[in-house]
Amino acid sequence: MKPWAKALVSFAILGLLLVLLPWSELGAAASNASWSVWSFVLLGFIGGHLLGVAKWRMLVNASGASLLPVAAIRYYAAGLFANLCLPSIVGGDVLRAALAGKATGRLEVVVLAGLADRLIDVASLAVFIVGAGFLMEDLATAGSSRMLVISVIASGSAGLLALPFVLRMPLRRWPRKLRRKAGRFAVALRSLRSKPSAAVGAILLSLLIQGSFVLLNAWLAASIGIEVPWITWFLVWPLAKFSGLIPISLGGLGVRDGALAALLVPFGVPAAQGFVVSLLWQSVLIAGGLLSGALWWYSRSSDEASSPQNCP
Repeated sequence: MKPWAKALVSFAILGLLLVLLPWSELGAAASNASWSVWSFVLLGFIGGHLLGVAKWRMLVNASGASLLPVAAIRYYAAGLFANLCLPSIVGGDVLRAALAGKATGRLEVVVLAGLADRLIDVASLAVFIVGAGFLMEDLATAGSSRMLVISVIASGSAGLLALPFVLRMPLRRWPRKLRRKAGRFAVALRSLRSKPSAAVGAILLSLLIQGSFVLLNAWLAASIGIEVPWITWFLVWPLAKFSGLIPISLGGLGVRDGALAALLVPFGVPAAQGFVVSLLWQSVLIAGGLLSGALWWYSRSSDEASSPQNCP
């Protein structure tokens, strides 16, 4: 899909939801929003992504590149800002990988680390879905949650079964144009595999980060009157975030909001309230992305101002 088509999908879904949902319920939910809670949620979002910087840099350096902390913050901030503009939330991963790859001269290594970073986050969300599904036995929706759990387990198992075959494929069987890159990926992968502590640390950080984002959403929801068991959020929010990974919209805009509203309905939450809390989280994403963009622009401008050719 072209970027304009993805933008059209995002705004069409948002427009449809605004037309179909009762304006009185939307207004009532929005009026209950606490801006002090919103501010603390934004701070929590920024803190979570600072941990994300540490996780990404840990994987990059373990793969064989060398990325300084300040540079990692800058490139990560650029990627976070790019998530606001690019067609999918993985678009920011591509930008930060390109910047870090150029700085380190190890593009394949950085790309591998970025891929590992994203896969670890996806696995963490899957862990929450599976765990929440098994813990929701007393709820009326236990049957449907079990089906979701089975689907997640089946998909993850299929991916794990296919991975060894891909990794063990001899270089001569790769397309000629990809052999050199595949070889570099293999070297970076062996480097990463030789440092299991980095992988374990990244997994623990991912669980902490994604878990904190789930709880921040639950806090936002409570501030507008949504009362559901906290474990519910460990099921519905990761599923809604998965929907944002589908490359049919601008950074998941619209798709993720509609998905969260629909997923909360079986738990007795009106779709209007679910939509409003998703929009509040979307506003946190936008504010965090803009702050990240400002940080990236300021640090870039500072570098240009202090470069030798600009000095008197």
